[in-house]
Amino acid sequence: MLPRFLLLLTLLLGGAAQAATPAPFDLAGPTLDVVITRGKMILPASEVPNLAEGDRIWIRPEFPATQSAHYLMVAAFLSGSTNPPPESWFFPCKTWTGRCAREGLSVTVPKGAQQALIFLAPETSGDVKGIVDAVRGRPGAFVRATQDLNQATLDRSRLERYLEVVHALEPGDPAVLRQVAPLLARSLAIKVDDKCLDKIPQLQAACLTQGQEALILNDGHSMSIAATLTTGVAADLVMAVSATPELGYGVYSPYIASVLDLVRIFDSFRTATYQYIPALTSHKNGKLALTLNTPPSFHAPMSVMVVALPAIDKPHLPPLRAVNPADIYCASRDDLVLPVEGAPLAFSTRYAHDITLTLQGKDGKTVRLPAWADAAQGGYVVNTANLKNVDLGDSVRGSLQGYWGFVPYEGPGFTLRNARANAWALAQGDEDALVVGRPDTVHLRSDNASCVDNIMLRDPSGKELKAEWKPLQAGVVEVKLPLQDARPGEMTLLIRQSGLNDPHPLPIQVFASAARLDAFQIYAGDTQGTLKGQRLDQVASLTLNRLTFLPGELQTGAGGDQLSLVAQDAQAAGELKPDASAPARVTLKDGRVLSMNASIDPPRPRVSLIGKNVSASASAGHSGIQAGSGDQLPQDARLTFSIRAQTPASFGRELFVEVATEDESFLSTLSLANGGIKLENNKVALLNLEPAQAFGFSAFGPLKFRPRIGGIAGDWQPLAHLVRLPQLKTLLCPADTTRACKLSGSDLFLIDSLSGQADFSQAVTVSDGFPGSSLPVPHPSEGRLYLRLRDDPSVINAVTLEAQTLPAPDAAADPAAGKP
Repeated sequence: MLPRFLLLLTLLLGGAAQAATPAPFDLAGPTLDVVITRGKMILPASEVPNLAEGDRIWIRPEFPATQSAHYLMVAAFLSGSTNPPPESWFFPCKTWTGRCAREGLSVTVPKGAQQALIFLAPETSGDVKGIVDAVRGRPGAFVRATQDLNQATLDRSRLERYLEVVHALEPGDPAVLRQVAPLLARSLAIKVDDKCLDKIPQLQAACLTQGQEALILNDGHSMSIAATLTTGVAADLVMAVSATPELGYGVYSPYIASVLDLVRIFDSFRTATYQYIPALTSHKNGKLALTLNTPPSFHAPMSVMVVALPAIDKPHLPPLRAVNPADIYCASRDDLVLPVEGAPLAFSTRYAHDITLTLQGKDGKTVRLPAWADAAQGGYVVNTANLKNVDLGDSVRGSLQGYWGFVPYEGPGFTLRNARANAWALAQGDEDALVVGRPDTVHLRSDNASCVDNIMLRDPSGKELKAEWKPLQAGVVEVKLPLQDARPGEMTLLIRQSGLNDPHPLPIQVFASAARLDAFQIYAGDTQGTLKGQRLDQVASLTLNRLTFLPGELQTGAGGDQLSLVAQDAQAAGELKPDASAPARVTLKDGRVLSMNASIDPPRPRVSLIGKNVSASASAGHSGIQAGSGDQLPQDARLTFSIRAQTPASFGRELFVEVATEDESFLSTLSLANGGIKLENNKVALLNLEPAQAFGFSAFGPLKFRPRIGGIAGDWQPLAHLVRLPQLKTLLCPADTTRACKLSGSDLFLIDSLSGQADFSQAVTVSDGFPGSSLPVPHPSEGRLYLRLRDDPSVINAVTLEAQTLPAPDAAADPAAGKP
């Protein structure tokens, strides 16, 4: 009965939460100077992710000189949700007078304590007793409030760091946001809308900061630091309560969930004397700056600010990892950046402090280089000044080390190498590949690829031209050379590296090359053929049987060029007859005409689609989802389709039919041998495809098919639209149709959006990667819901799922009933 009761209570509280979106935390409160002492180590609270039994905590609030209202500060400790703390765990301090005003408050974390809170209450008679009674009377609510305050604080720290960087970049060079935004997203686990980067630079920053609360993605590390209470059923119900219509029926971040819970919890604390309001902490210059979402009241009920200190728990070290562990980094670079990911709090807080890149030189001496996290650069920036006189040898392995709060921490390792001269060479196959008249590309190999600062090209006259370059992979640099106006002969690449005064010269040879024609192949009936050879960018046209072909797409590679040639008369091209040695003439752009023999091969196989049928599986029927288009193919269904032979006029045992996704990343071959093809006669065939077996779970989107006979493939033709279906199990609806229903099932991330109306008005969007097993949804219209699948959002599908009605709540028994 407990899960049913909790569900009913959650729906009731959810109805109250839906009445209004919670106010943002944008009101500046006082500042707390908090210092933690553990053993002989002293740290500001901004560098402490967790407390421990026996820690000595010093607290002093900082009010402005004009402060007229007197505040009582109470430090309190909790011991879990079911255990009222003893009165000796409450430590009052009159901030306006006596020793507290002069020296602040010092307390020691008692044995058995699990959470710590600070209360700031206006001076009244009986103020301490009111706070003690409230906490001892409802310890679980304050424990939960502590967790949510910590969670919201950690999540907000990432958002504040993101906004700080974006706004700092905006006035200078807005275009740099395109480079910085992906690094910020990776470092801080922030959701960046890629469409914003397609806007003009002046509009990018404003777009990137829209809907701020929803930008924060789930971060397992910060959640593990804050989560000290809720697990199991209660944790699942938090998601249902937090998914209000104003926030998109489930499209929300952990930050939004925490804030919604705080609104619900603190609203229930109101008494005739006090109302409790949450205060989030931000780390400012080593101190805790408080931010409020409710203006404090000095009339009854007066406002008590509630501040959560870090949980009293074992340390949760950051799961920091190198982005590319195999990369080699340049130790000679002044602006050395080591890309890392996986621990956003390392970028948004000071929990990781005194970090160094620690390594050993060739002489065995340990070198510690100062390092600091920079979210805008996507990693730790290392000061390499102390490496100038260190002999690293060929390479050296170092790691990020320092402290996570009070605990020593060792992070990921990196391989470093100093720049060396005479360590560069052209990649094999590129020595004779450069020709004048067009931009060309070479690949340089070196263990020092990460040390490249600039590459220039010096021509035979001594003129230096800037070359475009980029790291391609570990040890390889791709260089695009401007050879459009160059003359054949010897040139020099000048490779400038960090740590070396002079660029390294690398001689290269540039050749003049006329087009070389190897072969032209076209299938009878096609309007496009392929010319193979070298320097095919010089080709202007090809003539075959008085039919003119003009250049299409050119592909270049180590094996030569391939040029697509398109017939200008499609009807005449379709009348070409097979000929293994048809004479052809190729005209070059400089006017030269070259002769060659072309190959007109027998026509490629062609078939026509007669019809198709989808047989739904048992699991698809259980979902109650009805296809909104006859073109949709559920992944767990069976597709039967029939084809008719066109070319050749009949089928043989060598017939194969390939079915693939649009990008051909998933492909299945049907044949007579594997049972995928059954011949009705020599002209008609029936084919069976089971997508789940053929492609697995991750295939989706448009499917196409083509025949293949004797190793020659025909044209692709559209077949169906493959969609994956969620499994919808139960639909629970309250009698009040203005309140949301709860839809339960699995694979709910496959849903793009839902509506209770056939016209899809008041639609609810499901967030990308939604991991839950239940969703708040609108009431069904005439017994039906309507949804768009993520694999085919253009089609509206009806869902028939019998709704189970929840019993009406007892208003007298429910203290939240009737509240707005």
